[in-house]
This record gives sequence, structure tokens and C-alpha cells, in this order.
Amino acid sequence: MSGRPDEDTLASAVALATRAPSLHNTQPWRWRLGRGTLSLYADRGRRLPATDPYGHELLLSCGAALHHLRLALAAAGWAPVVHRIPDRSDPELLATVRCQPREPTDRDVALAAAIRARRTDRRRYGAWQVPPRMLARLAEAAAEQGVVLRAVLDARARYRLVCAMAEAAALQRANPAYTAELDAWTGRRHGSPDGVPSASVPPVTGRYGDLPVRVLPRPALPQPPDTTDADDASVPMVLGTAAEDRLSLLRAGEALSAVLLAATRMGLATCPLGQVMEVECTRDVVRTRVLDAATYPQAVLRVGRTPATAGPLPSTPRRPLDEVIEHAERVPH
Repeated sequence: MSGRPDEDTLASAVALATRAPSLHNTQPWRWRLGRGTLSLYADRGRRLPATDPYGHELLLSCGAALHHLRLALAAAGWAPVVHRIPDRSDPELLATVRCQPREPTDRDVALAAAIRARRTDRRRYGAWQVPPRMLARLAEAAAEQGVVLRAVLDARARYRLVCAMAEAAALQRANPAYTAELDAWTGRRHGSPDGVPSASVPPVTGRYGDLPVRVLPRPALPQPPDTTDADDASVPMVLGTAAEDRLSLLRAGEALSAVLLAATRMGLATCPLGQVMEVECTRDVVRTRVLDAATYPQAVLRVGRTPATAGPLPSTPRRPLDEVIEHAERVPH
């Protein structure tokens, strides 16, 4: 093996990185390919201003893609050396990645395989309770990325979170710009390489158990048979950081990827619950009344298990590589 990966290896790693989750599957990232190097850029043109007014979820999405890339390179026999926020004068440049040869471990290969298996499961989950040992393993996956993951198990904290989630949903429903974005990016979209297709959208009344969930238009994915919304025993979990800067958001996205892939390996179902993070006042409630005020919430997700009667989930589309990769030598200076 030579001292740096070839172009095909890097392109294959980016192909796996693009499987990362993003708000309404907007895929808001660009990759610049150099000689054995990759640079990750935010694609601000794919931010949804009404849903993600501060660009927080855009940075989370890019962080998740960066973590996917790291795993893909590791499984291919390369140790990624990452420099995050390398140039503060360029707010779009989020990371540069160089590689050193390294033998892949079994864990590297298993985590990279989980990238293709992972799905956002918006259906109701079953009554099965997630064991504490599994929740602890998810928290460990986040901690490896320098981020805190807290399961909201205390009844009072859960009530406060549920109230904040319901308030966020109501405020967004009253915003015509939000509903227009939701309509444009979810449901139908036959043949589109982005957005959430109807085949990934189940019919939702607005809650699973006590947890409010985002209602998406034009559902075509069946709910698991012989279950009710009341059966859902989802555990809400909150990712938090010590700061609120771009680096913290990028790290939180990497942790989100690590948690989702760890859950996939354990056979758990997951779904981000973004609405409460998209409204400033409800985000602040989560920080002050669910977490300690010194921890900034960056993402909320629900974790559980779909019933055995649930069918497989389809893979959501991804943009072709030539839309997300550019070559450094072809970029005008």
C-alpha cells in the first residue's frame, strides 16, 4: 500500500459518507478531492431557512457525514487524520482529512457495514423496553466523540421535554414558510436524488406514546400491523456539548453518527426528533430544564425497537457523486 489513498478509494469513502442522515435528506455537503486528501465544505445553498434558521442542523449533518467518512476510510485500511474548522476565515470549510496506512480492525469493518444498514425509522416502535446496558453503550459511543448523550428517563424531565416538543411543533405548524419547506422536501419526490420519499413516510397522528413526532405529508409507508401509537415505548435521548460554536456542532454531528450506527449494530430503531431543536425558545427549555444549564442540546432522538411484524425500510436516495465531489486542481483560484 502506498503512502496515500488513490482517487477511487477516496471517492468510495465519500460514497459511504453521503449515506449520513440530514434534515429532510437535503445532503448539505460538498467534498473537494486533492492528492490523497479530502476537504469537507458546508453547502449553504441546501440549508432550509425556515426549518433550520441558524444552520445548526446543516452542521450536524456535515458532522455525521464526516464521521461516516472516517469509518469508511478506516475500513479500507486508512487512518484518517482530521483537522476540524481548519481556517476560521472560511466558514464553509469544515474539515480537512489526510490519511495514513493502517490495518483495519473488525470493529472498523462492522461499523462501516452498519452505514448501509442504517435507516431513519419514522414508524411507531413496539412496547419493548430498551435495556439500560444498551443505553449505556450508546452513551459510550457519543463519549468517544467528546459529546454527552443523556437518556431522558426521569418522569419530570421527560414531561418538560414532551411539552417543549409539542410547543415547537405548534409554532412550526403556524409558520407558512416552514410548511412550504416541509411540503417541498417530503413525500412524493419520485426519482429525486434528495428529499424524503413517500415510501419512507408512515401515516402519523402526531404522537408515539407521549412523544410528539413530526407529521410529514403524503405517507406511503405502512405502520407495523397490530400495533397502536400507545404501544410505543421509545426512549428520548439528548446529545449535548459544552459549547455552542461550529466545532461543537460538527462534533455533535459526528457523535450522532456514532450513536445511530451503534444502535443499528444492536438491532435498535432510531429517529431524530429535530423540531424541538429548530425553535429557539424550546431549544432553550431543553438546555435549562432537561439538561443542566451548562450543557447545550444539539440533537434529540428516539430509540426503541420496531415490532417483528414491521417490514423492511427502503433505502432513501442520494445525490450522484459528481454533484458532491469537486477536484481541487479544477477549482479556479
